[in-house]
Amino acid sequence: MLYLHPVKRRYTSKYSIVIAITLSLLLCTPAYSSEIKEHHLPNGLKIVTLEDHKSPVVTFQVWYKVGSLNEVTGTTGISHLLEHMMFKGTAKYGKGEFSKIVSKNGGNENAFTSQDYTAYFQIFASDRLDISLDLESDRMVNLLFVPEEFLLERNVVKEERRLRTEDDPVSSLVEDLYAASFKIHPYRSPVIGWMTDLDNLTREDLYEHYKKYYVPNNATVIIVGDFNTEDVVKRIERYFGNIPQGKTPPGVNIAEPEQQGERRFFYKREAQLPYVIYGYHAPNYEDKDHYALDVLSNILSTGKSSRLYQGIVYEKEIALSAGGGYTPIQTDPELFYFYAQLRPGRTTEEAESALNEEIAKIKRDSVSERELEKAKNQIEASFIMGQDSVFYQAMLIGKLETTGAGAGYLQNYIDEIRKVTAEDIKMAAQRYFSEDNRTVGVLVPLPNK
Repeated sequence: MLYLHPVKRRYTSKYSIVIAITLSLLLCTPAYSSEIKEHHLPNGLKIVTLEDHKSPVVTFQVWYKVGSLNEVTGTTGISHLLEHMMFKGTAKYGKGEFSKIVSKNGGNENAFTSQDYTAYFQIFASDRLDISLDLESDRMVNLLFVPEEFLLERNVVKEERRLRTEDDPVSSLVEDLYAASFKIHPYRSPVIGWMTDLDNLTREDLYEHYKKYYVPNNATVIIVGDFNTEDVVKRIERYFGNIPQGKTPPGVNIAEPEQQGERRFFYKREAQLPYVIYGYHAPNYEDKDHYALDVLSNILSTGKSSRLYQGIVYEKEIALSAGGGYTPIQTDPELFYFYAQLRPGRTTEEAESALNEEIAKIKRDSVSERELEKAKNQIEASFIMGQDSVFYQAMLIGKLETTGAGAGYLQNYIDEIRKVTAEDIKMAAQRYFSEDNRTVGVLVPLPNK
């Protein structure tokens, strides 16, 4: 199972910074060749369709509006653990049968959890679509919670946390960055959960979470590929229409207070090299500044010609890698981050000085027209390439729908990106990249014992 989180964005690799940037790049589109359509069933299930007949393939995805945002201290990690349990069977399809059926019919399937959502997907030849409809509608309402399977899967998640977070110094540093940056907002907790909370989660906790959030009126079905919309909506209604509507899950209305001064922490542990990371509170899609920050993210860290790579890795030779990123498509405001992994023999003071210099340039001087046009062209080209995949088209729509931006966001995004000026970028940098709005994390390597 795969779970998602900001700076460490994961799909195949849980804490890959590159994925955060990639998702941001996919947020622009000149136009879809077909129309995105919305449908609503009487039980509250939302259906979003996009026909794409380039190949006889279809992806079917179910997105639930529940992630670590909906968790409280004591139950962190419960959404991700429930994602694991969703593959443990129903009375109709026992343990392991879901994946066997998908594989036997030539399909691919998986799931992922983030701060804002949990999603499940299959990719099939288009004539096998009803397999997804049957399997997903069944486990939406009939999931088994066998106590032995719960204990087994809880141990699997705990081991996943050990391997991917606790045994990885950079992942642990990023986890601490979020815990330090957010005082009260749930984004402060890791998607995979704190180990003590995982230890204390019960089968009953998981069952209650499932019944509360896995209801049709808290879910969106995304389907992209080779199908007829009118026909597929009827088929979805046949499978999902009889599932009872549940109580509307409560929203999360927690606003992180404005940061009033720099926060700084040092993380000491066995590690190969020092690492420095900055996190600045930045707006989500609801603030128009996010367009300028999106372009800036590209200028800073896309490729070896980016500002941070050229300035800190290539010219000053302080770091082995350096970059930054920003994900505006979030339910609530998140972080714009900068990082540098040092070369042997270089100091964290040198890295911070170099990062500060690059940030000061952005705030003081306008980016060049060449940089600006290059960034806009790269963003647009990246999305065009993303359109070759029905899976990534559906993923983008699902992310937009579940976080509240809505698929309609796509209609104006590229026009807004094209409007971004060098002055817009400078003003946004001045507005958000202040020391008082910054949290700094420093990984201090200790010698191996």
